[in-house]
Amino acid sequence: MTGTHTTGMTRRALLGAFAATAVTAAPTFANAAGFLRGAGDIRRLKMYSGRTGERIDMIYWIEGKYIPDAVTEINYFMRDWRTDDAFKMDLRNFDIMAAAHNLLNVNEPYMLLSGYRSPKTNAMLRSRSRGVAKNSLHMRGQAADLRLGSRSVSQIAKAASVCRGGGVGRYSGSNFVHMDCGTVRSWGG
Repeated sequence: MTGTHTTGMTRRALLGAFAATAVTAAPTFANAAGFLRGAGDIRRLKMYSGRTGERIDMIYWIEGKYIPDAVTEINYFMRDWRTDDAFKMDLRNFDIMAAAHNLLNVNEPYMLLSGYRSPKTNAMLRSRSRGVAKNSLHMRGQAADLRLGSRSVSQIAKAASVCRGGGVGRYSGSNFVHMDCGTVRSWGG
C-alpha cells in the first residue's frame, strides 16, 4: 500500500486523547450562558434522583426566554427530598449545569444527589460531616451535587470549571461534583 503512514497510535487511542483534551481546550467565557449561546436556542436539563426515583428531561429556555412552568418543575424536582420543601432555584445554576453537560457531550442524565437543602437538613448534615458548609449555597437554591456514571469526577469538574460561572467542588471519594453560582472558586480532589 502506498501513502499509508504508521504512527504507532491506534484510532481508539487518538479518539481517547482528543476526548481527554476537548474540555480543557474549550475557550473560557465569563459565565456558563456563553457556552449555551452557541448550542442553539434551547437549554435543557436531564436528571434523575436515586432518592425519589423521579426523572426529569426538561427544556427550560427557548429563544432567550426561561419557560416559567419548566422552571417550576425543575425547582420541585430539586427540592429537599428529606423535608419535601421546594425552593426557587437560581437560574444561573441551571445554566452552569446545562453548559457543563453540553461540554461533556453525553446523553446520560445527571444523578442529582442534592439540590435545595432546608436549614434543618443542612444542620443535620453538618452535624454528621465537616464537609457541609454552615451557610451552604444549597440553602439559597444556588447549588447542586451531581454525578454521571459515564464521566469521572475530574471530567465533570473540568467542564463545570471551564464555564467560570461559580464554585466547583470535587468529591472524588463520594463520586460527585458540587456546582454553584456563587464566587468562582474550586476545591477538593
